[in-house]
Amino acid sequence: MTENPAPTRDISLTVNGRAVRRTVPVRRLLVDFLREDLVLTGTHAGCEHGICGACTVLVDGEPARSCITLAVQADGCEVVTVEGLTPEDGLSPLQQAFKDCHGLQCGFCTPGFLVTVAAASPDEHPTDPDIRELLSGNLCRCTGYQHIVDSVKRAWGRS
Repeated sequence: MTENPAPTRDISLTVNGRAVRRTVPVRRLLVDFLREDLVLTGTHAGCEHGICGACTVLVDGEPARSCITLAVQADGCEVVTVEGLTPEDGLSPLQQAFKDCHGLQCGFCTPGFLVTVAAASPDEHPTDPDIRELLSGNLCRCTGYQHIVDSVKRAWGRS
């Protein structure tokens, strides 16, 4: 008996400003496509259930869990990973604030936090409780969040 190959589909999308065309298995997760096919390893697969936020990327400007999003669902979209947040001349103000305020420990969850905050408007989250609510979909196992909140406040000019 001959096994049928997995169905595939051609997709075209923009990733970090670069046009990408690939043929992918229809069940390939976006996180695997980014990490394995495009070698953008800043996006992490943590829980693989969409709960921890380590896999967060922007899809058409909105945060999305790439571990529960199929690559074919991003066809025609603009995707930004944590690598796409970094300017060529160094760290972004948000990244610098995370560095200065010790908003990261092991760094595994940090890309998800950075991408989540990058999609938000500082005017929408002015208080500590509002920032904590914004970050509530991202889990950190190493620290108690205060340094992360401080980092966001610094990046938004509120510290």
